[in-house]
Amino acid sequence: MHFLIYSFTYPIILGISKLPWRLFYAVSDCVYCIAYYLIRYRRKTVTRNLTLVFPEKSEKEIRRIRKAFYKHMCDMFLEMTKSLSISREELIKRYKVVNLEEFHEFEKKNKSIIVLMGHYGSFEWSNAIDLVSIHPCVGIYKQIKNKYFDRLAHRIRGRFNSRLIASHKVARQIIKDKQKDTVCAYGMISDQSPKIYNAKYWTDFMGINVPIFLGGEFLAQRLDVIVLYLQVKKVKRGHYEVKFIPISENSKEEEKFYCIKKYLRLLEEQIKEEPQYYLWTHKRWKHRNATKPEGAIVD
Repeated sequence: MHFLIYSFTYPIILGISKLPWRLFYAVSDCVYCIAYYLIRYRRKTVTRNLTLVFPEKSEKEIRRIRKAFYKHMCDMFLEMTKSLSISREELIKRYKVVNLEEFHEFEKKNKSIIVLMGHYGSFEWSNAIDLVSIHPCVGIYKQIKNKYFDRLAHRIRGRFNSRLIASHKVARQIIKDKQKDTVCAYGMISDQSPKIYNAKYWTDFMGINVPIFLGGEFLAQRLDVIVLYLQVKKVKRGHYEVKFIPISENSKEEEKFYCIKKYLRLLEEQIKEEPQYYLWTHKRWKHRNATKPEGAIVD
């Protein structure tokens, strides 16, 4: 069944990816109408999340943000398909690093870098950074259950020879790189919600106390890497500007949880400024009322 679904869907995805930009975004508008008005894809979850983190906003404001979010979400996921055919030059132009020289200065320190990212703006085009960096950039990704679509996602994200590591292998692979003196920049999306049995650290995110994913924090403390935050801003449709913001150059010397807390504050600033570009379909705050596991740290 997985193969049949993939076989039917792939030609459509490939065809959409080759459309000129104007037609491409016309398709995105159609997908938006279907997802928002007909299927009503996760609208209850999105509304619940927005109402939870923005209690001061009126229903009208929530609806406005919700609509803008769905339009952006459809653009972003279709832009992932565009990666099948987009040229290197076009991708660099549309996903522009505004402080590239500063990033190069961090790379020249000859220490690996962990780049903490959020589900904000466009995370699907972040492999563009590998086209302008000095050292290899490595993407951390979560495997898709359908193995055929997982291979497709791997092919899309690694199209320009970018290296990818599955999330469940990331710790041992980065440690192996460290042992071999291999210097890389590792991009990690770190605003996921951990499984409740693995919820060892709780702190406020958007004003709500929830468990925090600690993969990036753990590796930073253990391996003494440079930690940066990738700030992504949507300039206009199909165009993004990204900026590397320092979190720590000596992560091993920082207080415990310093890096992850600073990362959360930087992400919160972006969400509050332009909330429509955050991925509200995830149940990020689902554990807020859950019983905390024994030994959990609450900050």
